[in-house]
Amino acid sequence: MVIKAIDAAMLQKMFLAGAKNIEAKKEYINELNVFPVPDGDTGTNMTLTILSAAKEVAAIENPTMDSLSKAISSGSLRGARGNSGVILSQLFRGFTRGLKGIEEITVPVMAEAFGKAVETAYKAVMKPKEGTILTVAKGGADKAAELSGKVEDIKEFCKEVLSYMEYVLSQTPEMLPVLKEAGVVDSGGQGLLTVLQGGYDVLLGKEIDFEAIKAEPVKAVASTMNSSEVSTADIKFGYCTEFIIMLEKTFTMDDELHFKDFLENLGDSIVVVADEEVVKVHVHTNDPGLAIQKALTYGALTSMKIDNMRQEHNEKVIREEERRIAKEKETKKEEIKKEEIATDQQKKPFGFISVSVGEGLSEIFGGLGVDYLIEGGQTMNPSTADMLDAIAKVHAETIFILPNNKNIILAAEQAAELTEDKEIIVIPTKTIPQGITALVNFMEEKSAKENADNMSNEIGNVKSGQVTYAVRDTSIDGKEIHVDDIMGIGEKGIETVGQDIEQTTLELLDTMVDEDSELVSIFYGEGVTEKDADAIAEKLSEKYPDTEVEVQFGGQPIYYYILSVE
Repeated sequence: MVIKAIDAAMLQKMFLAGAKNIEAKKEYINELNVFPVPDGDTGTNMTLTILSAAKEVAAIENPTMDSLSKAISSGSLRGARGNSGVILSQLFRGFTRGLKGIEEITVPVMAEAFGKAVETAYKAVMKPKEGTILTVAKGGADKAAELSGKVEDIKEFCKEVLSYMEYVLSQTPEMLPVLKEAGVVDSGGQGLLTVLQGGYDVLLGKEIDFEAIKAEPVKAVASTMNSSEVSTADIKFGYCTEFIIMLEKTFTMDDELHFKDFLENLGDSIVVVADEEVVKVHVHTNDPGLAIQKALTYGALTSMKIDNMRQEHNEKVIREEERRIAKEKETKKEEIKKEEIATDQQKKPFGFISVSVGEGLSEIFGGLGVDYLIEGGQTMNPSTADMLDAIAKVHAETIFILPNNKNIILAAEQAAELTEDKEIIVIPTKTIPQGITALVNFMEEKSAKENADNMSNEIGNVKSGQVTYAVRDTSIDGKEIHVDDIMGIGEKGIETVGQDIEQTTLELLDTMVDEDSELVSIFYGEGVTEKDADAIAEKLSEKYPDTEVEVQFGGQPIYYYILSVE
């Protein structure tokens, strides 16, 4: 059957099927990563990114192109993890911009949306590299533009676009030698293709089980509840209140958090989904008027709906509960006011957010003045939402973010772009040692720009290394690597491979230390004793007597040692 147009309901199913498909195949995509290290990988990052949006998409009962676009764009933007996840979110963001003002998707509309997706994603990456997810996306956009006006059947259109994207993906090893040596295609490109193939399955009429995507439609909270079967004890807050705020001014992340805190003082089952133009609100409360009154400070209200979830004979109990909660609310309001006054008094010119992993490393960053630590790094890349949450909790005019991992920098930059009420400066630290060096070189008396320039310059003076184990067989950097081999990873790639942790670590340090080296820091992780680390330090000191060597507890998982040479 020929399909000439896709409506919002079909697009919703296609998006959810794409999310389901990559979730099912994320481990296969992880296996395509060039480096055989046990990190949070491409498949995992892309899956968590799209699932963040999928839960919002699944919660829309009567979808429109506008509501879907906002859920896809906002959800993926905030949930983006890792470089691949951020680029995927930007592709979604651009694609949904191409759907603005339309009610159904035809081939020309889809082709234009593909083009906007690629344009947006390329702009988000400072130095786009070919042979990656961007190349595969661009191939799809080029093919889509070629077919626009020539093909009417969307199934045929999608089939040809996907077929060409598969071809482009197969060529990525020819564009990036490291992929060719490892014998794999680009994992991000494969992830994108997997998402699109899931959506295409819906067009073909395949049955998709969406149970894995846990989403509870907002309306179901009230509509499925039979008040004759519910006791007062079962329902603490009696009114299911829903409305949409048509924003009349900028609704910042701080505004969103403050509004959620306000609603939490009124009730429960709170959902606040914000976009550039509207905020959708759902709350169970005993005083809908207070929620509405607060919402009116942000803009006009529409789509208002209030359901009484208790029976008539419980109204007296409800009023008593309202009076009790109102009294508690007044007390809480005074507490919040005091906290806000204290916060204003504590506001400082500079603040710091750092990504860290491991108890010891976190203590080091805390001692260097970091205000907020985000647990993550190698084992799990923090999302843009994690960054935004951290930004909201640091009360400073200018906040420096230290990602300490090259795969987190884009998420940090995306969070900076979404923040309007504070100056956010991302120092592009790619390793833990670079993050520590950046903090050591911060000077309170200098301006934000002077510090940013100095910190960015100084991180180039530290060499970083990591020692871990291989999770699969591969060939890379001219080295044959087997499962459970010990790998010494420097800034240019895998430098040493062996079967002994100490020996491999010493060999890696030999590639890092030279006659100009003044200080070597050895941060030992989980599964390594201080005695083990001291033994390495002693041998290194014997070989390089003019270089100071210090040992510190890092507590990081997966990596036996993190090494710093200055």
